[in-house]
Amino acid sequence: MTSFEEAATEETVTCLHLTFYHPCQDEKMMFRCLNFCKREQVRADETAKFGRDSSVCRYNLMDTRVSRIQFSLQFFRKLHTSEYCFEIKNLSKKTKLTVNQTELGYLNKIDLPWKCIICFGDYQILAEIQEGESMDYFETHLHLAEAPILQERCLPCLPSLQPIPENGISPTFFLSQGKSPTEIDENEL
Repeated sequence: MTSFEEAATEETVTCLHLTFYHPCQDEKMMFRCLNFCKREQVRADETAKFGRDSSVCRYNLMDTRVSRIQFSLQFFRKLHTSEYCFEIKNLSKKTKLTVNQTELGYLNKIDLPWKCIICFGDYQILAEIQEGESMDYFETHLHLAEAPILQERCLPCLPSLQPIPENGISPTFFLSQGKSPTEIDENEL
């Protein structure tokens, strides 16, 4: 056997991609303490906290309107499955946090969808989970958006705008009836 054949199998690592946006980021530089474009390992038993208190938060936002601890992300494995997820908890007493239009008050928490938009104040964060197998740690990969995320991305959570045909009957009407739309010659009407 060669050393290649005897080498341990590499396991993939769950990676949480976070893309940050704030309308005043160029003037106020509130993201200057974040490490963009480089993956960072976080132990699975650590809670990743975001806020302005650098002694408590791993990810610092340099803005007096951000709470000392704004929110946290906890890595976990779902019960009776091998699926890894994140839980997001609002730790701000003053600011509500929204995750895909679900509003979280102080100490409220939910499972983070695999792709979602997190908002508080003027901050928008696109979160995307890349699945992995490692139980010991996960990675974060931070990005900076130049344009507002809510306008730039089309997510399943946001209502989609579908064109309405001239006859006023939506294609989803046929699908809910169990029928597929058929083409009709306008002379047959």
